[in-house]
Amino acid sequence: MKKKILILIMAFATFISCKKEEKQVVTEKEMEQQEISVSSKDCYLYVKAKDTVKLTLITANGGNVSGDLIYNFFEKDKNSGTVSGMFKGDTLYADYTFQSEGMNSVRETVFIKKGNALVEGFGEITEKDNKQVFKDKKALKFDGSIVLEKVDCAK
Repeated sequence: MKKKILILIMAFATFISCKKEEKQVVTEKEMEQQEISVSSKDCYLYVKAKDTVKLTLITANGGNVSGDLIYNFFEKDKNSGTVSGMFKGDTLYADYTFQSEGMNSVRETVFIKKGNALVEGFGEITEKDNKQVFKDKKALKFDGSIVLEKVDCAK
């Protein structure tokens, strides 16, 4: 009788442990979805005299980014809005949707990564589909006039 009880207990324990293993199995598709949702948050800051530019980026795997961008230049209207775009190599191409002087606007913005900093690119602008875009992205100049240094996001 003791052997039968012992065998039943062992069989039950084996059954339970097999069920636990089944629950831990994750399909390849589920793993891909989890990987896509993983993101990082990076913050950048430019300060020169009384001018500041703040950029917060949430980067998802694959290079898609979103975040907040604020331009606060002394004695000029403050621009505050969101960015949405993608990293292609070391270059961030994004749309900046912002409000300035009570008007909503969208303009293309480009930053190139240099070490722990992002350098803003400038070039000739044109209007296309109610959005300001660069006329020729190959002609952009990254002259270093606005360099956003990576900072702790808690600041």
